[in-house]
Amino acid sequence: MSSYLEANARQRLRRLFDAGSFEELLPPAQRVVSPHLAQLNLPAAFDDGVAVGRARLDGAAVFAAAQEGGFMGGAVGEVHGAKLTGMLRLAVAERASAVLLLLESGGVRLHEANAGLVALSEVMRALLDVRAAGIPVIALVGGANGAFGGMGIVARCANAVLMSEEGRLAMSGPEVIETAAGVEEYDARDRALVWRTCGGKHRYLMGDCQGIVADTLAAFRQAAIAALAAARHQAVELTLAALEAEQRMLAARIAAFGTLHEPADIWATLGIADAAGIPMLDIDSFVAAADAHRLGAR
Repeated sequence: MSSYLEANARQRLRRLFDAGSFEELLPPAQRVVSPHLAQLNLPAAFDDGVAVGRARLDGAAVFAAAQEGGFMGGAVGEVHGAKLTGMLRLAVAERASAVLLLLESGGVRLHEANAGLVALSEVMRALLDVRAAGIPVIALVGGANGAFGGMGIVARCANAVLMSEEGRLAMSGPEVIETAAGVEEYDARDRALVWRTCGGKHRYLMGDCQGIVADTLAAFRQAAIAALAAARHQAVELTLAALEAEQRMLAARIAAFGTLHEPADIWATLGIADAAGIPMLDIDSFVAAADAHRLGAR
């Protein structure tokens, strides 16, 4: 197994971190399951769709979580969220070098309604507490289900987001947008449009992710090691000044691109040569073109 996209949560944990270093907390053998799903006659998973624990990344002591997209699309329920929150709090208590979140989720588990929403809010609060403690948080997005809804917000609360071209990141999923605004506004069946809109290449060009890599476990591991090294020389805590700068950036983005409907038009407005050809570039050629544009724009 070499593809990050095709790997399951535990395969990703085994291959991204130092061999044999992942120590799972609340493993499936302890059978800590959702208290809600059985009441709805729905199947439960003994890990509630997420594996959390300690690991080492290139020798550094870290905490890690990997969502299992094969169980309810990685959606967050009460126990799922509590495991993430507990892991984040333990990372602060043990002064970990970093926290890595291997995200693959459509967001909150609607079957658990308010319990899932509360769980997500607690995850976000705990993540920001990790950053306030000076511990960097790195989110990896490359699974088939992407990172949407509350988990899309969680990803953007991290210090760095690493994606593959196949990964997707957004607040609302394509089907949600289509349901709310109509197929004329957004056709969720148009896979090319979906990936142009929220896929890794678009997110990298817009500055929403800090690294884009090939769809291999080895590439994600090396990118995570590099992100951890870079974090040692950057501010980790989220500050008011950083939030205000982000708000100014978003306002400028709306002013520049708010009337455009096609991502390729946004890329052309950014000044990227052959914007229409971006989706066809292999990852190395894409990164070279994107970084050359950034250097030229300075």
